[in-house]
Amino acid sequence: MNKIILFLATNAGLGYAPVASGTFGTLMGIPVFYLLASLGPAGYGAWWLIILLLAFWSADKAGKIFAVTDDGRIVIDELIGYLTAVAFLPFSWATAIAGFLLFRFFDIIKVWPASWFDTQVKNGFGVVMDDVVAGVYAAVCLRILIQLWPPLF
Repeated sequence: MNKIILFLATNAGLGYAPVASGTFGTLMGIPVFYLLASLGPAGYGAWWLIILLLAFWSADKAGKIFAVTDDGRIVIDELIGYLTAVAFLPFSWATAIAGFLLFRFFDIIKVWPASWFDTQVKNGFGVVMDDVVAGVYAAVCLRILIQLWPPLF
């Protein structure tokens, strides 16, 4: 069971990258976004919820396995955060890349309440929710960019 937990929590091993594991973990989001965008809003929403629940569970269990609640190898939270940023948008490379950059920016700076989840909630829920909040901030900015420069997207 530990192998399954670690496979999920590390985004199929991307969390083991020797540097910038969060950035590498976020990369998993691009092909997943491509796949989910073709399912329509209901399908995207259903899979987003499934991935969210798997993220809560696997991040919590992996934190116990690694003996560090928010171990750098746990990057499934980056996946769900990125999928939050691009949720319900049609796939394009411009959207995928802009969503990636915006999500990484907000994930790194941790605007409240992401910072609260990051520092105060020491379990899988907190590990994941700071990235979901970062994804919401990125989603708002991404949609503003799409409205301001539609030919780009």
